[in-house]
Amino acid sequence: MTQDATGVATDAVTDAVAGAPAPGQTQPGGRPSAAAKPARWAADAVSALREGARLHLDYSARSLWRVDRVIDELRREDTPYGAVENVLRGLGAYGGEVIVRETGGEWWATGGDHWVRTPDGRLWDPVDEARRCFGGHGSLRLLCRDATLTERA
Repeated sequence: MTQDATGVATDAVTDAVAGAPAPGQTQPGGRPSAAAKPARWAADAVSALREGARLHLDYSARSLWRVDRVIDELRREDTPYGAVENVLRGLGAYGGEVIVRETGGEWWATGGDHWVRTPDGRLWDPVDEARRCFGGHGSLRLLCRDATLTERA
């Protein structure tokens, strides 16, 4: 246990596991540093799909229909997971960026894992959801719907 600047006891391990960013850790533009990697992964996925599949993704909730279909097609083609692992990470990060933009949430990171934290305090794991979608048990579109419905409720 340690004390913060106000004298309140905090547990550094609990804070790290919860993904609490260190004070002042932001990147240019005011986004938390935890957003750097997923934002890059998402941008790479958008670029690759635009160039390779001529698919335009605009970071809207509506575009997640197309992302789910792309992942579903990869699964139906029996593509080995190892061959699409980075693609799934990028598509999951894209889904997370959509949630961040739709809800005003932010990326949180701990130990290499990245989540989106919506303003209501809930954590969402869009990268894992892309993997679940590839396995036939998930949907980035539905994850985004749930995250945005929670915010509007």
